[in-house]
Amino acid sequence: MRDFTKAKIHNLSVGTPKTLKYGKGKEMQTAIEKQSVERVFLGKEGFHGDQVADLKHHGGPDRAVCIYSAEHYPLWEQEFEKPLPPSTFGENLTVSGMLEQDVYIGDIFRIGDAVIQVTQGRVPCQTIDRRLDMTPLMKRMVKTGFTGFLCRVIEEGEIQADSSIELIESHPEEISVLYTNEINFHHTKDIEGMTKILKVEALADEWRNHFEKRLKKLADSQ
Repeated sequence: MRDFTKAKIHNLSVGTPKTLKYGKGKEMQTAIEKQSVERVFLGKEGFHGDQVADLKHHGGPDRAVCIYSAEHYPLWEQEFEKPLPPSTFGENLTVSGMLEQDVYIGDIFRIGDAVIQVTQGRVPCQTIDRRLDMTPLMKRMVKTGFTGFLCRVIEEGEIQADSSIELIESHPEEISVLYTNEINFHHTKDIEGMTKILKVEALADEWRNHFEKRLKKLADSQ
């Protein structure tokens, strides 16, 4: 049974693109290295003071907020034998009590003065590996489905580092973030699963287009 009464913010962070050096003399622009803040205003496009370097794969109204579970940190620290800094995965909110298996696409939460709606699971990228030289962390996130998730903003407002989290509307389709990750990454020909996910009107447009194209390709191949 889902219970978000103990959901809690562990870290609130924002950041702007910086040069990340990795590998042998390579570098890239990324905003994955965010800084912890005590309070920040959340608008429809995201947190004030928070930017992205790759506009194709990050940001936008359906991806205004990135959330990651604090419960996964000990797992990765033990597996890779390395301590992790705050906001390791470039998330805005590190929270406990909101695991991918329990959060539904379309769920609506009030956090501080803002109201957000879950739109999709996060698709991890190689920047996560490059930041701390932790290959194959990205592949492990995909395999486990412990990717975190993204949200749109329903009501703008200020969020503080100690703001409360409240589920104010549970989505009736009951399609969890973990389920969508499993279908997206591991069961790519599951027509029934993709059809169920597409029934969620709150699904991010990019994911809707992705699953619709995949279904069409499967239909054309039959």
